[in-house]
Amino acid sequence: MKPSRTHITDFSAEDLSRAIHQRHVSCHEVMQATLAQVDRFNPGSNAIVSRVDSEALLRQAQERDAQLARGESMGWMHGMPQAIKDLANVQGLRTSLGSPLMKDFVASEDGLMAQRMKAAGAIVIGKTNTPEFGLGSHTFNEVFGPTRNAWDPTTSAGGSSGGAAVALAQRMLPVADGSDFMGSLRNPAGWNHVFGMRPSQGRVPMQPAQDVFMAQLVTEGPMARHVADLALLLSVQAGPHPASPLSLSDDPAVFAGALDSDPKGQRVGWLGDLQGYLPMESGILAVCESALKSFSDMGCNVDEARLGMPPEQIWQTWLVWRQALVRPRIAPLLVNPSNRALIKAEALWEHDQSLTLSGAQFMGASASRTRFYLSMLQLFEKFDVLAIPVAQVWPFDVNLRWPQSVAGRTMDTYHRWMEVVIYATLAGLPSISVPAGFGNNGLPMGLALIGKPQGDWDLLKLAHAYEMANQDMIARRPPGV
Repeated sequence: MKPSRTHITDFSAEDLSRAIHQRHVSCHEVMQATLAQVDRFNPGSNAIVSRVDSEALLRQAQERDAQLARGESMGWMHGMPQAIKDLANVQGLRTSLGSPLMKDFVASEDGLMAQRMKAAGAIVIGKTNTPEFGLGSHTFNEVFGPTRNAWDPTTSAGGSSGGAAVALAQRMLPVADGSDFMGSLRNPAGWNHVFGMRPSQGRVPMQPAQDVFMAQLVTEGPMARHVADLALLLSVQAGPHPASPLSLSDDPAVFAGALDSDPKGQRVGWLGDLQGYLPMESGILAVCESALKSFSDMGCNVDEARLGMPPEQIWQTWLVWRQALVRPRIAPLLVNPSNRALIKAEALWEHDQSLTLSGAQFMGASASRTRFYLSMLQLFEKFDVLAIPVAQVWPFDVNLRWPQSVAGRTMDTYHRWMEVVIYATLAGLPSISVPAGFGNNGLPMGLALIGKPQGDWDLLKLAHAYEMANQDMIARRPPGV
């Protein structure tokens, strides 16, 4: 018996791919079910923007069915509906970057990630919403408006991959792509009760790119409701590219392998709030520590871990790197001075702060980053994986720009409230946000697992073991879904 249209959107991406290839469900039926789900939930959440015409999508789905009838499959994602984050180019669709200045820009060709996903058979149904220029972990912009949390529409979805996380949680997509600079694949995953992975530096090359040598803090990556789906999408996204000379040469096919493993004996280091350095809203540590117990129950050794470098020094290093890398994205738009009025204040702050940076300051920050990386290597002599909350606050009022204070401490920048996510980014380490549970407010929180350098596969296997040990909690759905 074929699955009902409603049931189709409940499938894991792995099961959906299998059902399509075994002809238990047609690509046309999958597209019909997906579009019905988008029509049902997207008006309330605003996760998917720049939608493609439904009739055109259904024709593409029929073409995929015709291919299968001829014994032809494009790959794992054959016939799978997908929406690409609105920071990445998709041929013929707007790439607005959430900016009024870019709202009419239509990409003439696909970016590398869209190329790879299309080559694997995905059908692009639109874009997922993002904050302006992807800055700030709260998805709102002047082009499309805010994306609302899947669990409480009065609160933020997180960001910058907020649209992707909500689309996943509300079963509008089987998997989703995103990008991560300052937690953008991890924070919205934690706030919407799905999985989000920041791959190792160089694992997923980005093209087109202004710079391929210095700009290594941003990476694209996968989001999913299941770790197996996360790994399968990574197998599509990852792999070297000649235009990205620092991309990793490992065969991405490994990520399509079996994830089952015995985590017994693995050493988990709990960073917590860094001995009180990071302000945390009430209940976050308790939820994450409850999730940590699962690792102990699986036979892992869980102990307290301490960073080997003063956190404030790491933060100051981070500020220099971020401002230096954000400025080239904003500066071309300011060639016309009248554009300042159309750029959000937080982006202007990043740009203006960078104007006083010298080459000597940047090289000093690079040396500091090197020291931090080396200190993390020492920490990984004691631990196989590190754990830390994925956010310092619960999802906040969707109408706020950013939290002005956390646990009574004033935030001195628009992104200080997300300081917790910078450690994996700055060291170029893989990190996965796993659902940790729910607070007394009914809202979800995530626990970030940080792996060893280029240890993506081992990290995925541990996250999979965690998922298997917490299936009932992870199976919880947002209201109405």
